[in-house]
Amino acid sequence: MAGETAAASAAGVAAASASAANAGQAISIASAASAVPGETFVWPSATRVSYILNGNYRGPINGRAEVEWIRIGDRYQVNVDLHAGPDFAPIFSRHMRSEGRLAADGLEPERYDEETQFLMRSPRLQTVIFGDDSVTLGDGQKRPRLPGVQDTASQFIQFTWLFGSRPALLHVGASFVFPLALPRSMKAWTYDVTDESTLFTSFGELPVFHLKPRIAVRRPNELTVEMWFAPELRYLPVRIRIEQNDSTWVDLVIDRKPEIAAS
Repeated sequence: MAGETAAASAAGVAAASASAANAGQAISIASAASAVPGETFVWPSATRVSYILNGNYRGPINGRAEVEWIRIGDRYQVNVDLHAGPDFAPIFSRHMRSEGRLAADGLEPERYDEETQFLMRSPRLQTVIFGDDSVTLGDGQKRPRLPGVQDTASQFIQFTWLFGSRPALLHVGASFVFPLALPRSMKAWTYDVTDESTLFTSFGELPVFHLKPRIAVRRPNELTVEMWFAPELRYLPVRIRIEQNDSTWVDLVIDRKPEIAAS
Protein backbone atom coordinates (compact mmCIF):
# COMPACT_ATOMS: atom_id res chain seq x y z
CA MET A 1 0.00 0.00 0.00
CA ALA A 2 1.26 3.49 -0.78
CA GLY A 3 2.71 5.39 2.19
CA GLU A 4 -0.01 8.08 2.54
CA THR A 5 -2.84 5.58 2.22
CA ALA A 6 -1.24 3.20 4.71
CA ALA A 7 -0.69 6.04 7.17
CA ALA A 8 -4.29 7.18 6.85
CA SER A 9 -5.58 3.65 7.36
CA ALA A 10 -3.36 3.12 10.40
CA ALA A 11 -4.51 6.43 11.86
CA GLY A 12 -8.13 5.41 11.34
CA VAL A 13 -7.62 2.12 13.13
CA ALA A 14 -5.79 3.83 15.98
CA ALA A 15 -8.57 6.39 16.38
CA ALA A 16 -11.27 3.71 16.36
CA SER A 17 -9.34 1.63 18.87
CA ALA A 18 -8.76 4.57 21.18
CA SER A 19 -12.42 5.58 20.94
CA ALA A 20 -13.58 2.08 21.86
CA ALA A 21 -11.11 1.87 24.75
CA ASN A 22 -12.24 5.24 26.10
CA ALA A 23 -15.83 4.07 25.93
CA GLY A 24 -14.98 0.93 27.88
CA GLN A 25 -15.59 -1.27 24.85
CA ALA A 26 -13.43 -3.89 23.21
CA ILE A 27 -12.79 -4.51 19.52
CA SER A 28 -13.47 -7.97 18.16
CA ILE A 29 -10.49 -9.56 16.43
CA ALA A 30 -12.61 -10.28 13.34
CA SER A 31 -13.80 -6.67 13.14
CA ALA A 32 -10.28 -5.32 13.61
CA ALA A 33 -9.02 -7.58 10.86
CA SER A 34 -11.61 -6.53 8.30
CA ALA A 35 -12.20 -2.88 9.27
CA VAL A 36 -9.67 -1.35 6.89
CA PRO A 37 -6.80 -2.54 4.74
CA GLY A 38 -3.60 -2.78 6.79
CA GLU A 39 0.08 -3.15 6.12
CA THR A 40 1.09 -6.19 4.10
CA PHE A 41 1.88 -9.08 6.42
CA VAL A 42 4.07 -11.82 4.99
CA TRP A 43 3.80 -15.19 6.66
CA PRO A 44 7.24 -16.77 7.17
CA SER A 45 7.66 -20.39 6.10
CA ALA A 46 8.92 -21.37 9.56
CA THR A 47 9.59 -19.73 12.93
CA ARG A 48 10.81 -21.09 16.25
CA VAL A 49 10.80 -19.23 19.57
CA SER A 50 12.54 -20.85 22.55
CA TYR A 51 11.74 -20.01 26.18
CA ILE A 52 13.05 -20.59 29.68
CA LEU A 53 10.26 -21.97 31.89
CA ASN A 54 9.81 -21.17 35.56
CA GLY A 55 6.77 -21.85 37.67
CA ASN A 56 5.14 -23.63 40.55
CA TYR A 57 3.45 -27.03 40.72
CA ARG A 58 3.53 -28.51 44.20
CA GLY A 59 6.75 -26.55 44.56
CA PRO A 60 9.09 -24.57 42.29
CA ILE A 61 9.69 -26.00 38.80
CA ASN A 62 11.86 -24.99 35.86
CA GLY A 63 12.38 -26.23 32.35
CA ARG A 64 12.02 -25.13 28.75
CA ALA A 65 9.36 -24.41 26.15
CA GLU A 66 9.09 -23.78 22.44
CA VAL A 67 6.59 -22.33 19.98
CA GLU A 68 7.10 -23.44 16.38
CA TRP A 69 5.31 -22.21 13.27
CA ILE A 70 5.32 -24.06 9.92
CA ARG A 71 3.62 -22.92 6.68
CA ILE A 72 3.23 -24.78 3.41
CA GLY A 73 1.20 -22.81 0.89
CA ASP A 74 -1.99 -21.73 2.63
CA ARG A 75 -1.71 -24.49 5.26
CA TYR A 76 -0.22 -23.95 8.69
CA GLN A 77 0.81 -25.88 11.77
CA VAL A 78 1.64 -24.44 15.20
CA ASN A 79 3.43 -26.62 17.76
CA VAL A 80 3.79 -25.61 21.40
CA ASP A 81 5.91 -27.75 23.71
CA LEU A 82 6.41 -27.33 27.46
CA HIS A 83 8.75 -29.45 29.61
CA ALA A 84 9.23 -29.00 33.36
CA GLY A 85 12.05 -30.85 35.09
CA PRO A 86 14.98 -32.76 33.56
CA ASP A 87 14.67 -33.84 29.92
CA PHE A 88 15.22 -37.53 30.74
CA ALA A 89 12.36 -37.59 33.28
CA PRO A 90 10.20 -34.45 33.10
CA ILE A 91 7.78 -33.83 35.96
CA PHE A 92 5.32 -32.46 33.46
CA SER A 93 5.21 -32.12 29.69
CA ARG A 94 2.58 -30.90 27.26
CA HIS A 95 2.53 -30.90 23.47
CA MET A 96 -0.07 -28.78 21.69
CA ARG A 97 -0.61 -28.75 17.94
CA SER A 98 -2.93 -26.58 15.85
CA GLU A 99 -3.53 -27.25 12.16
CA GLY A 100 -5.58 -25.32 9.65
CA ARG A 101 -5.44 -22.76 6.86
CA LEU A 102 -4.53 -19.13 6.34
CA ALA A 103 -7.41 -16.80 5.57
CA ALA A 104 -8.07 -13.09 5.12
CA ASP A 105 -8.66 -12.71 8.87
CA GLY A 106 -5.65 -14.70 10.02
CA LEU A 107 -5.66 -18.32 11.10
CA GLU A 108 -8.61 -20.69 10.64
CA PRO A 109 -7.97 -23.72 12.85
CA GLU A 110 -9.36 -27.07 11.74
CA ARG A 111 -7.95 -29.37 14.42
CA TYR A 112 -6.25 -29.01 17.79
CA ASP A 113 -4.48 -31.87 19.59
CA GLU A 114 -3.13 -31.78 23.12
CA GLU A 115 -1.07 -34.44 24.91
CA THR A 116 -0.28 -33.99 28.60
CA GLN A 117 2.09 -36.23 30.53
CA PHE A 118 2.79 -36.24 34.26
CA LEU A 119 5.58 -38.31 35.77
CA MET A 120 4.49 -41.92 36.40
CA ARG A 121 1.08 -41.39 34.77
CA SER A 122 -0.46 -42.33 31.45
CA PRO A 123 -0.65 -39.55 28.83
CA ARG A 124 -3.89 -37.59 28.59
CA LEU A 125 -5.02 -36.85 25.03
CA GLN A 126 -7.60 -34.25 23.96
CA THR A 127 -8.74 -33.12 20.53
CA VAL A 128 -10.84 -30.17 19.35
CA ILE A 129 -12.36 -30.31 15.85
CA PHE A 130 -13.34 -27.09 14.06
CA GLY A 131 -16.15 -27.54 11.53
CA ASP A 132 -17.58 -24.91 9.22
CA ASP A 133 -20.40 -24.02 11.62
CA SER A 134 -19.58 -25.82 14.86
CA VAL A 135 -16.71 -26.80 17.14
CA THR A 136 -16.48 -30.20 18.83
CA LEU A 137 -14.64 -29.87 22.12
CA GLY A 138 -12.41 -32.47 23.72
CA ASP A 139 -15.22 -33.79 25.94
CA GLY A 140 -17.62 -34.20 22.99
CA GLN A 141 -19.58 -30.97 23.49
CA LYS A 142 -20.63 -29.22 20.28
CA ARG A 143 -20.73 -25.45 20.21
CA PRO A 144 -21.53 -22.96 17.42
CA ARG A 145 -18.34 -21.74 15.80
CA LEU A 146 -17.65 -18.14 16.78
CA PRO A 147 -16.13 -15.84 14.11
CA GLY A 148 -12.35 -15.75 14.44
CA VAL A 149 -12.22 -18.48 17.08
CA GLN A 150 -8.74 -19.83 17.91
CA ASP A 151 -7.34 -22.70 19.95
CA THR A 152 -4.79 -22.87 22.76
CA ALA A 153 -1.82 -23.02 20.37
CA SER A 154 -2.96 -20.81 17.48
CA GLN A 155 -3.89 -17.86 19.72
CA PHE A 156 -0.26 -16.73 20.07
CA ILE A 157 0.28 -16.61 16.30
CA GLN A 158 -3.11 -14.99 15.66
CA PHE A 159 -2.15 -12.05 17.87
CA THR A 160 1.24 -11.86 16.12
CA TRP A 161 -0.56 -11.66 12.76
CA LEU A 162 -3.02 -9.04 14.04
CA PHE A 163 -0.37 -6.71 15.43
CA GLY A 164 2.03 -7.35 12.55
CA SER A 165 -0.62 -6.35 10.01
CA ARG A 166 -2.26 -3.61 12.15
CA PRO A 167 0.54 -2.14 14.33
CA ALA A 168 -1.62 0.86 15.27
CA LEU A 169 -3.94 -1.45 17.21
CA LEU A 170 -1.27 -2.27 19.78
CA HIS A 171 -1.25 0.56 22.31
CA VAL A 172 -1.90 0.92 26.02
CA GLY A 173 -5.64 1.15 26.65
CA ALA A 174 -6.68 -0.99 23.67
CA SER A 175 -8.99 -3.97 24.26
CA PHE A 176 -9.79 -7.00 22.13
CA VAL A 177 -12.50 -9.65 22.20
CA PHE A 178 -10.84 -12.96 21.43
CA PRO A 179 -12.93 -16.16 21.00
CA LEU A 180 -11.04 -19.21 22.28
CA ALA A 181 -11.96 -22.92 22.09
CA LEU A 182 -10.33 -24.89 24.90
CA PRO A 183 -10.66 -28.68 25.23
CA ARG A 184 -13.56 -28.31 27.68
CA SER A 185 -14.99 -24.86 27.07
CA MET A 186 -15.38 -22.10 24.51
CA LYS A 187 -15.96 -18.43 25.20
CA ALA A 188 -14.93 -14.97 24.09
CA TRP A 189 -12.18 -13.51 26.28
CA THR A 190 -11.55 -9.79 26.54
CA TYR A 191 -7.85 -8.83 26.55
CA ASP A 192 -6.63 -5.40 27.66
CA VAL A 193 -3.29 -3.86 26.72
CA THR A 194 -2.41 -2.82 30.27
CA ASP A 195 1.08 -1.36 29.95
CA GLU A 196 4.23 -0.89 27.91
CA SER A 197 7.45 -1.96 29.63
CA THR A 198 10.92 -3.41 29.10
CA LEU A 199 11.68 -7.13 29.17
CA PHE A 200 15.25 -8.01 30.12
CA THR A 201 16.50 -10.99 28.12
CA SER A 202 19.77 -12.85 27.63
CA PHE A 203 20.31 -10.93 24.36
CA GLY A 204 19.32 -7.45 25.53
CA GLU A 205 16.38 -5.26 26.50
CA LEU A 206 13.10 -5.46 24.59
CA PRO A 207 10.22 -2.94 24.63
CA VAL A 208 7.03 -5.00 25.09
CA PHE A 209 3.27 -4.57 25.35
CA HIS A 210 1.42 -6.56 28.01
CA LEU A 211 -1.94 -8.21 27.20
CA LYS A 212 -3.96 -9.36 30.17
CA PRO A 213 -7.35 -11.12 30.21
CA ARG A 214 -10.21 -9.26 31.81
CA ILE A 215 -11.87 -11.57 34.35
CA ALA A 216 -15.05 -10.64 36.22
CA VAL A 217 -15.57 -13.99 37.93
CA ARG A 218 -12.92 -16.71 37.71
CA ARG A 219 -14.06 -20.31 37.82
CA PRO A 220 -12.07 -22.76 39.97
CA ASN A 221 -8.85 -23.87 38.21
CA GLU A 222 -9.72 -21.90 35.05
CA LEU A 223 -6.56 -21.33 33.01
CA THR A 224 -5.67 -17.75 32.17
CA VAL A 225 -2.95 -16.59 29.78
CA GLU A 226 -1.08 -13.30 29.88
CA MET A 227 1.15 -12.37 26.92
CA TRP A 228 3.88 -9.85 26.17
CA PHE A 229 4.55 -8.94 22.51
CA ALA A 230 7.71 -7.32 21.13
CA PRO A 231 7.36 -5.01 18.09
CA GLU A 232 11.12 -5.32 17.48
CA LEU A 233 10.77 -9.10 16.99
CA ARG A 234 7.89 -9.09 14.48
CA TYR A 235 5.32 -8.88 17.29
CA LEU A 236 6.12 -12.41 18.49
CA PRO A 237 5.15 -13.37 22.07
CA VAL A 238 8.34 -13.01 24.12
CA ARG A 239 6.79 -13.80 27.49
CA ILE A 240 3.79 -16.02 28.26
CA ARG A 241 2.36 -16.63 31.72
CA ILE A 242 -0.18 -19.44 32.12
CA GLU A 243 -1.92 -19.58 35.50
CA GLN A 244 -4.36 -22.09 36.95
CA ASN A 245 -4.41 -20.57 40.44
CA ASP A 246 -2.04 -18.80 42.83
CA SER A 247 -0.04 -21.99 43.45
CA THR A 248 -0.04 -23.52 39.95
CA TRP A 249 1.48 -21.49 37.12
CA VAL A 250 4.25 -21.35 34.53
CA ASP A 251 6.07 -18.29 33.22
CA LEU A 252 7.88 -18.49 29.87
CA VAL A 253 10.51 -15.88 28.92
CA ILE A 254 12.26 -15.87 25.55
CA ASP A 255 15.69 -17.50 25.77
CA ARG A 256 17.36 -16.33 22.55
CA LYS A 257 16.53 -14.50 19.33
CA PRO A 258 13.78 -16.20 17.29
CA GLU A 259 14.78 -18.46 14.40
CA ILE A 260 12.85 -17.20 11.36
CA ALA A 261 13.08 -18.84 7.94
CA ALA A 262 12.68 -16.92 4.70
CA SER A 263 9.11 -16.38 3.54
